[in-house]
Parts: sequence; C-alpha cells; structure tokens
Amino acid sequence: MAAPTRNHDLVLFGATGFVGELIAGYLAHHAPPDLRVGLAGRSRAKLEDVRSRLPVAAHDWAIIEADTGDPDSLAAMATGTRVLFTTVGPYAKYGLPVVEACARAGTHYGDLTGEVSFVREAIDRWGALANTTGARIVHACGYDSVPSDLAVLLLHQAAQADGEGRLTEVQLVARAKGGFSGGTIESMRGQLDGIRTDPALRSLAGDPYSLSPDRTAEPATRQPPDLGWVGRSDEGPWAAPFIMASANTRIVRRSNALQGWAYGRSLRYGEVMGMGRGPVGAVTAGATALGLRLFGAALALPITRKMLDRVLPSPGAGPSEAARRSGWFHSQVTASTVSGQRYRAIAAGPGDPGYAATAVMAGETALSLALDGDRLPSATGSLTPATALGNILVERLREAGHTYEVTSLASSVP
Repeated sequence: MAAPTRNHDLVLFGATGFVGELIAGYLAHHAPPDLRVGLAGRSRAKLEDVRSRLPVAAHDWAIIEADTGDPDSLAAMATGTRVLFTTVGPYAKYGLPVVEACARAGTHYGDLTGEVSFVREAIDRWGALANTTGARIVHACGYDSVPSDLAVLLLHQAAQADGEGRLTEVQLVARAKGGFSGGTIESMRGQLDGIRTDPALRSLAGDPYSLSPDRTAEPATRQPPDLGWVGRSDEGPWAAPFIMASANTRIVRRSNALQGWAYGRSLRYGEVMGMGRGPVGAVTAGATALGLRLFGAALALPITRKMLDRVLPSPGAGPSEAARRSGWFHSQVTASTVSGQRYRAIAAGPGDPGYAATAVMAGETALSLALDGDRLPSATGSLTPATALGNILVERLREAGHTYEVTSLASSVP
C-alpha cells in the first residue's frame, strides 16, 4: 500500500475552541514560516473567523473540516498530516476516534487530557497499532501533566549523573494563580459520572498504577493518597490536596514503567498544593481540602450540579487576556535517592496554567513532534511527554521562557 500523501506538517484539531485558539495563536508566532499548518474543526466559517484573528503569518494556513462523528473525515485529516494535536474534549466522549485515526495512519498525536480512563482505553485499544505504524500517541501535553512528568525525569537524570542511584521518595508541591476552564469542568463531570455508575471505572480511578503498561509487574509500594491529604509538605509549608494529582501521578508512574522502572522500582510519588506556613497556612489547607471535597460532591449530584452550572464557566469560555497574563505556575519537586542524596527540581512559568501556560506547552509539544524528528526518543505507541519528547521538550520550554532546573541538596544520611 502506498504511503499517504502528507499535505500538512501539523494540524490543530479544535482550533475554534477557547484553548484551541490560544494554541493557534502561539503557533502563529512561533512556527517556522515554511511549516505547513492546518486548522481543523466542524465549521469552515468558524475556522476562517479564527484564522482571520491570527497574525498574518497564519492567514494562508489550510482549513480542514472534520468531525469526531464522521470517521471518514478523521481518517482524511490524519492521513493528510504528519502531526495532529487535538483540543476536542471531553476526550472520553470525543477523543478515541481521533486516536484511532492517528494510530492507523502512523500520524503523531498530542492532546491536553487529564482523563485517566480515556488514556487507559486509548492505550488498550490503539497503543499496539500505533507502535506498529510508528505513531507517537502523546497524552497530557498541557499543565496536565508536562511540569510533573518532565521535572521527575530531570531529577532521575541528575541522580544518575551523580551516581546516587534511583529515586525513592518524590513529592511535588504546586502553587499557581489561575482558574478552571469550562472544558476542564466538563471533563470532571464526565469522570465523576463514570465513577459513580461504573464499578470498573471506579476501580480504575482508585488504582495508583492504572496507566501502567504492565500492571502485574508493578511493585507493591504504597503510594501517597491523591485526595484527602492535609499536612506539612516535605519542604515545611502546609499543603492541601492537589486536584490534578490523580492524573499527574499516574502519568509519571507510567513514564517510569515505560522506561523499565528506571526512576526506581520502589518509587513513591505524590503531589500536593502548597498553602503557606504558620496558622494561616494550616487554616487555608484545611479549608481548601474541605472545599474540594464539597465541590466534588456537589458536581456529582444532579440537583447541586444544576446550581453550579449557573456560575461555572461553560465549555468554550475562558478568562480575559489580562487575567491569563497575570497567572503563573510553580511546581517544586523534592526527591530522595537510595543513597540518601536529595534533589530539588523547579518547573515554573508565567501565564494562567490552564490557558496561557498550557498554550505554550501544547504548542511546543506539537512543534517538537513536527520538527525534531530523529532528536526525539525512538519510542512509539502510547507515550507520555517524558518518554515521547524528554529533554527536547525541556529545551524548547526553557527557550519559551519556562523554568526547568535541578539543584542538589544536602544528603539525608549523616
């Protein structure tokens, strides 16, 4: 069979959505002039409207009509490009046909999902095919879960370079200024509905190794809880549950397993949200934990969900440019090794993490898949940011103004 004709180097599917248009804007400013970019979605008129608002460099980008309910349109879109990045969510509802189209076409794929059940199903259904066709299927390429995944990779590399052995205890303390997108809220609704009605999804959500490539080979190491945790972080400040921990931790553990558990067979990895020091920090941590629990309960119940729907952002909505610019994220990750040596990694950047910063992460992921070729790790199939892009993405994000650094700390061994 003849190889498909690739008329495009990179297609952004979902370009008319709020985050999709932000990513399109980032690409318009940073893609090389000769990169063949296409904007894809259901409505040609809306795509043309988005394109008209982009910088002049994007005004000759192709317009591609495609719909997740039309397999032929997805196949045509996937076979016509080398890289497809999709923002069309919730991914559990709309994402699997896109993954299938890319896996069949040998087209590299990226998304912004934080939906663990979707990633698991995509792995099980299309991971082997993608490996055969040479496609890199890369999930969680935004604030879910790039900072977490790349920071732990760098900690591992630092410990190995120093001869300090594998990682044992690793904790990420997140601080950020930003808001939730309507798409994120919609994804949370879908996941809560699935967990409530499907015992298999409920079991999957509770399994810390739910994204492992070989669940039976995972160690019996007890992992930190994702939610319900209030106390002091490893660095001293009070901490509360981090709402993204349930997705990020599983991506990091998958990265470890995909590399033959190179980080450490007994790795314990957890994430919390930093709340400050002293009595104020303790009260804030407790209030945040309670608020998250009440919010999850209210979102899960139909009667209270209707009330929340009146005030929560709807899919496609988002904050103003000024609000996006004023946001930031800062993830501090501390690690101990089998030798007792300790390290600290910082992953940080400007911009609302769910919007401005995510547009940078997604844009650089897409550009790396399209441009970096043989510089990338050789792995194919269902991957993570660390295993698909690794240090190449770190370099790109540093050049884009994000911080990724590792410092050696005092040993914990006297």
